[in-house]
Amino acid sequence: MKILKEFEEKCGTPIPKLKQVADAMILEMHAGLASEGGRKLKMLISYLLWGDMLFKIDYVVGSCSWREKGLFYALDLGGTNFRVLRVQLGGKGRGIVNQQFEEVSIPPSLMTGSSDALFDYIAAELAKFVAEEGSDLKQSPGRQRGLGFTFSFPVMQSSIASGTLLRWTKGYSIDDMVGQDVVAELAKAIEKKGLDMRIGALVNDTVGTLAGGRYNNNDVDASVILGTGSNAVYVERAHAIPKWHGLLPKSREMVINMEWGNFRSSHLPLSDYDHALDTKSLNPGEQIYEKVIAGMYLGEIVRRVLCRMAEEAAFFGDTVPPKLEEPFILG
Repeated sequence: MKILKEFEEKCGTPIPKLKQVADAMILEMHAGLASEGGRKLKMLISYLLWGDMLFKIDYVVGSCSWREKGLFYALDLGGTNFRVLRVQLGGKGRGIVNQQFEEVSIPPSLMTGSSDALFDYIAAELAKFVAEEGSDLKQSPGRQRGLGFTFSFPVMQSSIASGTLLRWTKGYSIDDMVGQDVVAELAKAIEKKGLDMRIGALVNDTVGTLAGGRYNNNDVDASVILGTGSNAVYVERAHAIPKWHGLLPKSREMVINMEWGNFRSSHLPLSDYDHALDTKSLNPGEQIYEKVIAGMYLGEIVRRVLCRMAEEAAFFGDTVPPKLEEPFILG
């Protein structure tokens, strides 16, 4: 009980503490909007969606007609699983007519291997999914299949369908991929599989969540992912982004991908277990905010608490269960 009480106190988030964290995050947000690089929060200016492929929005949110019709594919890579989806859009007033999806686990060896191995595996699973296209979801004759690629890692985008990987998060560590265009890597793997498919857009999962919200309600202005990892995206006034030097969009608004998982502050309630987890992680000193709230790490924090209880208070009897000593054994 003493161990538990101590842990509870270290993790405490009374209102004054939350206000300190919020104030520290706001300072980092302003700094990230002012200049590129060197900040905890990257505040990435995001191309929202598909150019001519789906929503006809470039950089900006704007107002949408949602008249688009046809069959579209999506690939979502952002954690220990990836998803493939096909969706039939019925046009204005009909929305999503039909959709099918499949979730595939990524072998741990591919998360720390080579980029070719990872993307070849993904392309093979995508090819299987496309081959199962049923009569109820039909592609227009003569039209190349369109694919939207959701890639939920920090990326610097240079166009609607290209982006350079800045760093891996969520347990991935593939060195030869950092600094490379993730769309080009996926396109190469798709071509090797003989798939006739065009990648029309690269989008962060949190940006995609914002777009999904906008599909149903044009007043949606922010989205948050709280899953394997964590991130937030919101709509910012263009004149509040000093680092933007291009033409201002007609809407005077832009989508900002905060990459808030990398936020760190002395005001964050970090316990000894959090510090130990960070030290043993693949990216020590990074993604601190994500490591205290996201799904990938919560089970490991609990395991570390239980280990201490087992060692110091014989919580499980005279010996510590061997399984409990395996890192990340708890999901």
